[in-house]
Amino acid sequence: MIPEELVKKIRYIQIYTSKAVNDSLAGEYESVFKGRGMEFDEVREYRIGDEIRSIDWNVTARTGEPYVKRFVEERELTVIFLADLSASGHFGSRKHLKNEVAAELCALLSFSAIKNNDKVGLILFTDQVEMFIPPAKGTRHVLRLIRELLQFKPTGKQTDIGMAIDYLDRITHKKSVVFLVSDFIGHGFEKKLRVAGRRHDLIAVSITDPHEMRLPDVGLIHLEDAETGERILVDTGSASVRKQYEAYGRERRQALKSLFRSMGIDQIEIFTDGNYVFDLVRFFRTRERRGNVNM
Repeated sequence: MIPEELVKKIRYIQIYTSKAVNDSLAGEYESVFKGRGMEFDEVREYRIGDEIRSIDWNVTARTGEPYVKRFVEERELTVIFLADLSASGHFGSRKHLKNEVAAELCALLSFSAIKNNDKVGLILFTDQVEMFIPPAKGTRHVLRLIRELLQFKPTGKQTDIGMAIDYLDRITHKKSVVFLVSDFIGHGFEKKLRVAGRRHDLIAVSITDPHEMRLPDVGLIHLEDAETGERILVDTGSASVRKQYEAYGRERRQALKSLFRSMGIDQIEIFTDGNYVFDLVRFFRTRERRGNVNM
């Protein structure tokens, strides 16, 4: 049995995200991930009734016989969420934890995907792969994904993005749209991320809590690393300590931006106190404009 509180949470997310899809994202998702129209299938000999404009003049010139290009409707997309459930995601200084924001974000994108008849799959990971739900269509499938994102209790605590990418490579046999949702508190994944970015349409979704960027002035506090258990005593009343902490947060944020940019990987930057619907719309529109410029 699913706890009543969880049922209410899932229902709330379904209503909220479905409304957001209809109000704000109805055409944005399709404009970015669709719109490639028809894809090339083969070249074959010309037959009476074929469209003259489809003649492949290069092949025709080489063979001396008329050939035409044949196109088929573009295949449906497969969207996979590679979601980080490590212990650092259980942090939240505002209304929602980072993991809760991740679940709502994945729900929003999932409903956008199925509205366009795409398949959606989910990989939950920590320092190991915790769960894999194969891509499928339909509202019931998306609701299952949301449920697992909200209630799943992972075995691991730490983060291994490289391992998760290796698993993605083993279970995918064609190019997919991959949303890597994480706070990216990890290391050693850069090389594998670059390779995955070449194979898939990979989008990095970085989720950050405001208190990871700046400390409140509340005196002496113990800070604990959720993934390692390490504890340190910090004097937040010290202006120099807060300044150093903010500088570290800015440097880490900029380092991630530079990393993704150097790999040609798009990033959606999400803060737990922000409006992620607005962030997604802005991302879609920016990417669509860039695509139009490159056409």
